[in-house]
Amino acid sequence: MKKIMLIGFKDLTLAFRDRAALVLMLLAPFLLTVGLGFVTGRLSGSSGASGLSDIPVVLVNQDQEPLGDALVELFFSEELAGLVAPVAGADLAEARQLVDGDQAAAVVFIPQGFTRSIIPEVGSPALGEPGQGSALRIVIYVNPTRPTSAGVVQTIVEQFLARVEAGRIGGQVTVTQLITSGRIQPGQAEALGQEIGERQVSAGNATAIRLEKVSAGEAPMEFDILAYMAPGMALMFLMYTVSYGGRSILAERAQGTLPRLLVSPTSSAQVLGGKVLGIYLTGVAQLAVLILASTLLFRLQWGNPLGVAVLVLAAVFGASGWGMLLTAVARSPNQVASLGSALMLTFGILGGSFINLDALPGPIQWISRITPNAWGLDGFTSLALGGGLEQVALPVVALLVMGAVLFLIATLLFNRRSILER
Repeated sequence: MKKIMLIGFKDLTLAFRDRAALVLMLLAPFLLTVGLGFVTGRLSGSSGASGLSDIPVVLVNQDQEPLGDALVELFFSEELAGLVAPVAGADLAEARQLVDGDQAAAVVFIPQGFTRSIIPEVGSPALGEPGQGSALRIVIYVNPTRPTSAGVVQTIVEQFLARVEAGRIGGQVTVTQLITSGRIQPGQAEALGQEIGERQVSAGNATAIRLEKVSAGEAPMEFDILAYMAPGMALMFLMYTVSYGGRSILAERAQGTLPRLLVSPTSSAQVLGGKVLGIYLTGVAQLAVLILASTLLFRLQWGNPLGVAVLVLAAVFGASGWGMLLTAVARSPNQVASLGSALMLTFGILGGSFINLDALPGPIQWISRITPNAWGLDGFTSLALGGGLEQVALPVVALLVMGAVLFLIATLLFNRRSILER
């Protein structure tokens, strides 16, 4: 056991003496996390923790009738006060320039005659009848650099239009039933239909989109977007660390260091155990440094300390299994480096380091479970949301099983290829 520990700590020391390795183990994930923090507004202070507050939107209402005014009032309503920051505009070209200059997330253009295309005046043909045509459309000019904010604006407009359409159809059904039952005459249908439609507009000013803060206990729990980005970057570059450690085994074999070590009174199992321990300790040290740095510099709350510690140990174990498998499969140190870089990027994408897994198709989400990144992110996200050991039990078990299976396969391949024989 002492020999295993000595070999492991020796490899740990050598890894942290390698400046090139330190850049990819610590500096690269740290800088990427900082960059993403500024992009999302977490570090620049341009938005709240979720990045969705005070969305700038320009409203150009050329309709100036009940439906157009109702949509404008909806955006200025108290229920949406914390979500959007609407501004009334008169000219569509000027409003679009604000979007092009990234000063607004979207422009909502309400064309002239929009209300009367849906609720015609008395004596005019109703919607869908000959001579009336189709309803005029509201145009949303979105900012491609703010897809989430623009999507919120589009959802609000679509909700409003859905209520208008439901009210129009409901009014038509009501009038038809009244005529059929003989309670009104056909000549009264148009006036009654217009009255019902205007009442629907007045009743439709309220919105189903509401911002409510619910707290369980003394203070509400808010999710920090950086608590998703920082673990994502750390777990992605952890794959570099474990592949770097595996590469050192083949490099020492090629340089003659490993055979000399095997000549000493040290078994091949002790050498492999020491090498694996060195890889594992390096990965744990890497995550520990990144967690400590983000906590001190960004005041990032990782969650339950015991849960974080257990999850870090399990995540490094799972990732180390992949590193050893790469080493057992590769023929040279260069192959390990190439395969390790490819695996790091592939697992980073599949594991959710760049894209939220919920946005991916179901089969891709299922495939992502072969990566330690996905399980690790699940656990760190649960801890950041206030979870404890119970909430990370499944990710921890999955990572431990993953590591054990991969280590077993790697060991069989090592013995078959006689990499650690004297």
